[in-house]
Amino acid sequence: MGEEPSHEIMDTMGDEMARRLLIAVRKDPQSAKELAEACEMSLPTVYRRMDALIDHGLVTERTVVTDDGNHYKEYRCNFDSTVISLGDQQFDIEIHR
Repeated sequence: MGEEPSHEIMDTMGDEMARRLLIAVRKDPQSAKELAEACEMSLPTVYRRMDALIDHGLVTERTVVTDDGNHYKEYRCNFDSTVISLGDQQFDIEIHR
């Protein structure tokens, strides 16, 4: 990844709710409302976790416009796997897309 400190990504991925959201958007993109229902979380919790996942490049979002002009964000997992290595004084994370 490079831009983000490894410990911040590990802290984000260490959060159980963030992991549940990642699993939910792994195959099919979903809206925050769909995620809240599927993962049994409040909408604010979904938005906070998704913001952190987006900040670390682990999830992407796109705006979907419906036929009636309404719009919403749809979230999708942005990686296939990660490798965590232990260096001399730190962890290194490789994110495979």
